[in-house]
Amino acid sequence: MNDILLVTGTRPEIIKMAPIIKQLQHSQMSFNFVHTGQHFDYEMSKVFIDQLELPKPDASFILKGCSPASQIGEMMVKLGKVIESLDGKPHIMLVQGDTNSMLAAGLTAVKMSIKLGHVEAGLRSYDWRMPEEHNRRMIDHVSDLLFAPTEFAAKNLREEHVHGEIYVTGNTVIDAINIYFKKVHDVEDKVLSTIPFEEYGLVTFHRCENVDTPATLREFVMLMEKSPIPLVYPIHPRTKKRLHEFGLWSRLSSIPHLHIIPPQGYFEFLALMKNARILLTDSGGLQEEATHPKIRKPVLLMRTSTERPEAVKAGFVKVVGVNHLLVLEELKKILETPPNLPKKSPFGDGKAAIRILRIIKSKLQD
Repeated sequence: MNDILLVTGTRPEIIKMAPIIKQLQHSQMSFNFVHTGQHFDYEMSKVFIDQLELPKPDASFILKGCSPASQIGEMMVKLGKVIESLDGKPHIMLVQGDTNSMLAAGLTAVKMSIKLGHVEAGLRSYDWRMPEEHNRRMIDHVSDLLFAPTEFAAKNLREEHVHGEIYVTGNTVIDAINIYFKKVHDVEDKVLSTIPFEEYGLVTFHRCENVDTPATLREFVMLMEKSPIPLVYPIHPRTKKRLHEFGLWSRLSSIPHLHIIPPQGYFEFLALMKNARILLTDSGGLQEEATHPKIRKPVLLMRTSTERPEAVKAGFVKVVGVNHLLVLEELKKILETPPNLPKKSPFGDGKAAIRILRIIKSKLQD
């Protein structure tokens, strides 16, 4: 029987599972690694697996369904077949995050009587428009082991009376930066040589509630048109597709102080973050990465809610919504008076993977 089955489906999930996989490679626990992906993310994810020097997945597949329901059903069928093909059923399945893939994996574990561990449990935005909010709540409530990144996240779980055991471990994204930061130095000069600005803000946006709404996407274009600082924008294929569909691409691509680049590798993106003056994003993970002591950057979150209030409380993140005039106002304030950011991350000390595997090992010995 295998000890652990790790399942990932997106680039952030690979990054956050990487420290656990690295620890497992030095342990006596056996594990299998399965990777799946949704359309655009699949090829980009495979590059990340190579870049992070992770083992080739024991199984991988592309989810072809377009709707969330079809993706979840397809994932459950395919993952179920993979588990049946293994040399013995795993004791524990580990999932990370809140995508449709992770919900499907969690439900598969439940239906196949495999204990489920949720890395990064307890995050809550209380924004029901976000598909991730549905997913993370359901995953938490079917998990046996809940690895909360902070005490705040653990409090959310206790208040919801989840049935699983709750542990505060820190967030593995901090571990990942600790492990790989030397690689950032190796690519930094090359990355910066391609940027035509001496200083810049780094922009990302890709969430479906933003880019699938023409009015919101138009707000983001107006923000970039009027930005008081040059911007670098690694564009996600999904967002580029929507910009073309909504007739906004030519307008965006003609902004003289905007440098549009393809999706970046992990090390390259960290190098861009490290050297930016400010981050403008709708991402979840960037709110955490920005707090690492080697990054320490202010973030304007272009959403109306966040599932990471710890970063807001610590002063790293300001939730500014999607109205370009309001975002511009906050952007100018930060550029004129940069905040004095903490030197410690609210998301832990970089030893989350060690704690998680120590807990799992104790459970396997019970």
